[in-house]
Amino acid sequence: MYPGAGFYSGRMARHYRKKERKVIIEFRPSRRATAHGGQMAVNALANEMGLWKRIAGESSLDGRKHKGKGYDPAVYIAALVFNFTNGGSSLADAERLDDDEALKSLLGVRKIPDQSAIGEWLRGVSDEGLETLRQIVRDVAQWSMQRAQPARLLHGGQLEGFFDDTQIEVDGKRFEGAKLNYEGKVALSWQTLWVGPFLVDATLGSPSETKEPVSSDEPGNDVSSQLPRMLERNAYLWKDYESYLYADSASSAGKYLESIDRHFKHWSVSYNKWTSPLERCAEELGEIAWSEPRTMRWRDGSDHIAQHAWLRYQPSGCEKTKLFAVTRHKKTEGELFWRYAFIACDERGSTPLRAIERHKLKGDKERAFSDLLSDFDLHHPPCMSLRANEVFYLLGALAFNLLQALKLIYLPVEHQPKRIRTLLHHLLLIPVEIKHHARQLKACFYAPAGWVCWWRSFLGELLQANRHYQSRAPA
Repeated sequence: MYPGAGFYSGRMARHYRKKERKVIIEFRPSRRATAHGGQMAVNALANEMGLWKRIAGESSLDGRKHKGKGYDPAVYIAALVFNFTNGGSSLADAERLDDDEALKSLLGVRKIPDQSAIGEWLRGVSDEGLETLRQIVRDVAQWSMQRAQPARLLHGGQLEGFFDDTQIEVDGKRFEGAKLNYEGKVALSWQTLWVGPFLVDATLGSPSETKEPVSSDEPGNDVSSQLPRMLERNAYLWKDYESYLYADSASSAGKYLESIDRHFKHWSVSYNKWTSPLERCAEELGEIAWSEPRTMRWRDGSDHIAQHAWLRYQPSGCEKTKLFAVTRHKKTEGELFWRYAFIACDERGSTPLRAIERHKLKGDKERAFSDLLSDFDLHHPPCMSLRANEVFYLLGALAFNLLQALKLIYLPVEHQPKRIRTLLHHLLLIPVEIKHHARQLKACFYAPAGWVCWWRSFLGELLQANRHYQSRAPA
């Protein structure tokens, strides 16, 4: 024993080791237990907002000739929604829900259709049915925004919007609508409009060979082409709020700046196309127009001297001049000439630096979009049919909005930053055992001891207004 060991041994923590134990493993098939008990909360929320009744009343979603046979549209939609909120990503994953008898009992579904039947329904949705689904996605978002605490929904008192697309790369040319995009890859383009944390509108279609139109007054063939129509049909969602829209350079053509300015009180758009006239105007600004020089760490990790100024210019396609916040910058060492960066913005900004800093928050919106694609694995379209894939992606947006509503309305403040993957793993994967009592079903939740009180409060608040459920404390 080394000197002093006896003195320190009394003050040391206990020794914790990993010790292997002999475990007897036994498998038993069960129709009474499921690991996905948290789906009861998703189903209860859908009932609270009247989602299933709404779907049942939409004849455009039902292509059956004999309404008394086969699956109701609500069964197909429920299968895909619960597939997404269970962490599934394919039609085969949705089919496997049929093996979980306890989950089907909780959700009120006797049988889940197989992937062939789901695919056939996806392909058979009409144009009218597609627009109905878009409206349902918007209505779910509006219902949720009306019930959310303003502090959780708004940023600086403003309801923020975000318009962007992503390229869904596919293998082979058999996918309907897939074409070579501006990066030379076979892909589909998913164009989306976000309001607050909700995805309220989306279109899946063919990409273009160029990301932006050739000139600022021409319509784009990619993301920007959908912007005016999306803003027009969704404007009611933000009309009662102070609003702000972020968009990237694909939406910077003059005609799109006009559309954005008509629909949003505040906005900013990246402007890195057709910049030659702006650069000439910036070079002609007097020194008094520029802010004090600042040393900033640039994106490439080097130190730059940067200054900011306002600039007014009328892009082709605009009815009047637009305001631009311009940054001129160069490396602190080794560069003689200024480089310029521009954003187009509304005319209510206080300083160009504040306008530029606000626009940088677009990165948070882009990360949320990336999280949705990763957490629901929407990088892989399930069908060759473009219509089937577009309906599938809309239902992904519907499932995403339901989970966002759960978080925004019911979860405590410390859980608001959690992403969808965390909700799937820690909120919805809760073991439940089903017990039959006379004509009633009793669901016994097996939550970790430290979370029992929280789960009881959470489900009690969510389910108390729903006559199909009753929350009880254990005896």
